[in-house]
Amino acid sequence: MKKDQPKNVILFDGVCNLCNGLVKFMFKYDKKAIFSFASLQSEVAGKLLREAGVVEVPDSVIVICDGKALVKSDAALHIVKYLGGLFNLLLIFRILPRGLRDNLYDVIAKRRYKWFGKQEACMIPTPEQRSRFL
Repeated sequence: MKKDQPKNVILFDGVCNLCNGLVKFMFKYDKKAIFSFASLQSEVAGKLLREAGVVEVPDSVIVICDGKALVKSDAALHIVKYLGGLFNLLLIFRILPRGLRDNLYDVIAKRRYKWFGKQEACMIPTPEQRSRFL
């Protein structure tokens, strides 16, 4: 990871309504602005994934933390850990084996367009949000 890059970057499917909802949720609850964002469709995401050694992009929200890629339930739990407060109750899911957690994640990921819809283009951040997008 380069010195000038943010420590925690959430890479998300920019056309997925559920994923865009996650970004909006983060703007509301990530009060310390710990996370930055980039859509998986962007050049920035491609560069970060290559630097993290990710060859095949999984069907997942991905968190790049200190140059390492966290995917599926590990990415979700990493995000929850930094939100603090009542969100920490969700960390109980760490007791489940990763395989089981990831299978549950995959059930939602495979149906996200059907359940939540899809946009024609990536979301456009508001002027206040732009500083956290890479």
